[in-house]
Amino acid sequence: MAVRFVLYSPRLANSGMEEIMLITRKHWFPVGGALTAVALVSGCFSVRAGDIPLTVEQKEQFLRTAQITKTHDARKGVTGTLQVTLSDGTVTHDASVQTIDEYKAKFESSDGRTEMNFKDSWKFNVAAWKLSRLLGIDDMVPPSVERKYSGGKNASFTWWIEDVVMDEAERTKKKVDPPDSEKWNNEMYVVRVFDQLIYNTDRNLQNLLIDKQWRIWMIDHSRAFRMYHDLKGAKDLVRCDRSLLAKLKALDQETLTKELMPYLNKEEIKGLLLRRDRIVKFFDEKGESALYDRPKRM
Repeated sequence: MAVRFVLYSPRLANSGMEEIMLITRKHWFPVGGALTAVALVSGCFSVRAGDIPLTVEQKEQFLRTAQITKTHDARKGVTGTLQVTLSDGTVTHDASVQTIDEYKAKFESSDGRTEMNFKDSWKFNVAAWKLSRLLGIDDMVPPSVERKYSGGKNASFTWWIEDVVMDEAERTKKKVDPPDSEKWNNEMYVVRVFDQLIYNTDRNLQNLLIDKQWRIWMIDHSRAFRMYHDLKGAKDLVRCDRSLLAKLKALDQETLTKELMPYLNKEEIKGLLLRRDRIVKFFDEKGESALYDRPKRM
């Protein structure tokens, strides 16, 4: 997304505000606010991704191709997650990188639980993103793509969520109530349905992020997509967005195989579809009272 030239002009003469227009080959990106939004260096400049509206496809392309300029240890997590800063010469943004790809016939967790055929893999981050797009909930899961990392390792590069004010663990600990409880609950219902669908064994309060607009973001799905046919916790199902339920019903093996392999194998896709059947049956039996409409987030 290289910049060809810059048009700079006064926007509101009496307000002191300026407008920068970044003109690319295909798009005009208005950057609102003061000149501090753009750093001019030897005739070139870089902006944070949050300052310009990128499409999902542009974010995916950026994650695949932008150069790593800085690497930091991620603040949380146990799967060797790294935070990297990426730049394509125009846009700068961070990404979460996971290279883990482990399999154990038998795994014992720190809390004493035992799991057979245990997997912890970066591939599931990409699968979760692709599945979220099929389900129309990609406004609650950050884009994630496959890319090589240091030493040629396969990895997931996941869009770093900006403007995060806290995670669900912190919100719960501080007993902070969301400003719009209905909107909050409707998003949490989506989280519960999605986690049952993908059989997420590692959904914890630290990988549910909350941004300044009180939107919930689901991150880190490396321990999901088990082969089990039953739901992990059917009691977690309460309500379902109508659009999400319709898209669940539309899932089929051909589509999932095309979109999710090689990130999932045949047995993992089979388990996904069988759990889908149970979720659909649950809400069909519960009826209209369990359904609601969740507006797509901007």
